[in-house]
Amino acid sequence: MTRAPAHTEPRSFLTCATEVARLLGIDDSVEETGAPRARLLAHAARKPLLRREGMPEEWFGPLMAAAVHDPDPSFCRWFVEPAVYAFGRRRVAAALVDYLRSGTDTERAGAARAWYSAGVSVYPERSPLYGPGGVRDPPWTSWRACTTPGPKPPWR
Repeated sequence: MTRAPAHTEPRSFLTCATEVARLLGIDDSVEETGAPRARLLAHAARKPLLRREGMPEEWFGPLMAAAVHDPDPSFCRWFVEPAVYAFGRRRVAAALVDYLRSGTDTERAGAARAWYSAGVSVYPERSPLYGPGGVRDPPWTSWRACTTPGPKPPWR
């Protein structure tokens, strides 16, 4: 099972967004426009994350932490979607379940918000991360994603 890194101190969305921006080489002194600094950093990271052709393994934890700590259920997708493209839907879902099981109250609420975004439809033209050799988990709407091998239920 893939676990997101455990932290002993409370994390904030700003801390998580700053870490993702640092990994991307984005200057964390973003221009102030009146929006919260964490949101500006997340916005600056959005397109570079989707435009990457690959993502190092060590980026998985920071992406999941940023998604879980993002207080806006619409914007947490900016971190979940690239993680689904790069690491696969099942791994992302497993990390969110770990947060739901053992996270703080804030992390559990964030994982519940991010869960919806983990079901994002993936398209090859949306991101180079979906290139050859990428992870190809079936969408959650596929019956194959929801079934396991075994005896057929009586209603089939």
